[in-house]
Amino acid sequence: MSETPSELRYTESHEWVSPAEDGVVRVGISDHAQAQLGDLVFVELPSEGEALMQGDACSVVESVKAASDVYAPVSGTVVAINDSLADSPELVNTDPYNDGWLFSLRLDDEAQLKDLMDNDAYVAHIED
Repeated sequence: MSETPSELRYTESHEWVSPAEDGVVRVGISDHAQAQLGDLVFVELPSEGEALMQGDACSVVESVKAASDVYAPVSGTVVAINDSLADSPELVNTDPYNDGWLFSLRLDDEAQLKDLMDNDAYVAHIED
């Protein structure tokens, strides 16, 4: 069973979003997603200052098996990226909710968080 922290919000495409703190959220891919991809070998991140719209493909995670787009779970402006992933993409595999985060966004509309799945809904989604 994949780990799914209860305080996070999730998308159907397996991105997670941390609770907003001063209008900023952290984004990554779920434990379920990284397990499906296998060992990551490369992560392409958006640029700091880039404006993202909810649903936009904004990153790519590449494993030995496949490359997969990562979608912006909410709209906002990228305020930070996880530079550690350039040299250590495997952090997404070993610690997807902490050291393996992808980027942080300053939200355009905090209400979009309510449209995302809570932990119970996400667990049901991945069990289907």
